[in-house]
Amino acid sequence: MILKGKVVLITGAGRGIGRAIALECSAEGAKVVLLDRLGSELEETSRQISAMGGEPLAVTCDIASADNVSHAVSLARSTFGFIEVLVNNAGIQPPIGAFAEADMDQWKRNIEINLIGTVLMTREIVVDMVARKKGKIISLAGGGATSARPNFSAYAVSKTAIVRLTETLAAELKEYNIDVNAISPGAVNTKMLDEVLLAGTLAGNEAIDAEKRRDVGGDDPRLAAELVSFLASDKSDGITGKLISAKWDPWREASFQTRLRSDADFATLRRIDDKYFEKREA
Repeated sequence: MILKGKVVLITGAGRGIGRAIALECSAEGAKVVLLDRLGSELEETSRQISAMGGEPLAVTCDIASADNVSHAVSLARSTFGFIEVLVNNAGIQPPIGAFAEADMDQWKRNIEINLIGTVLMTREIVVDMVARKKGKIISLAGGGATSARPNFSAYAVSKTAIVRLTETLAAELKEYNIDVNAISPGAVNTKMLDEVLLAGTLAGNEAIDAEKRRDVGGDDPRLAAELVSFLASDKSDGITGKLISAKWDPWREASFQTRLRSDADFATLRRIDDKYFEKREA
């Protein structure tokens, strides 16, 4: 149980990847704080963890609200004490469609939840981590962070910003033994897939890919959950400032972990001209 006794706070824990992460962390011995905007879904995640013998604390929270975030973290501290691991998983996908036709209120709301929500939650918790000189921060990225994603401009921009925030905080917090990483969870069939299907032609080519995934199934969310569990554990100490793919990167291999620790440019966002990194075959 590589997380035994650790306190892990997970945003967006009501369903999908967030629920898978919560279940995995609890199975590995963590005390889990579950945050989500939807209380009914949060209750189901909490129920499943309790049935496993875990110790969940479920708090309804809109991470785009500074007051909500402050209240949730205060409640977590009073219940479990120091929060050793933060998992920024909560996020939304709309608006879907051409940028020139996008609803700007929806566009701003996407940034408020995906980016500002992550910033607010991290800022609230990192103060304690700095004081104790220890901590792990893990944020979910992907979805346009490493390449263009037409018709999903707000989502792609917010997730790219999260990766750059990850790299910046990793450098800033390294002296305090706080590891900060981002992960790409893969093409998991969640509510976001339903949103793409509903958008139809507004989603462009992704609508066709979504139909295929609906029929054959997406990536297993446990891949992302297991990577989060590893990054939350002491086994990942010294790995920081990286964007790691749950599906494509061989993160379980010692040689890959060594390169993550030793190669400053590896698994990061960089402009690379006349320089090539190794590429793994699909």
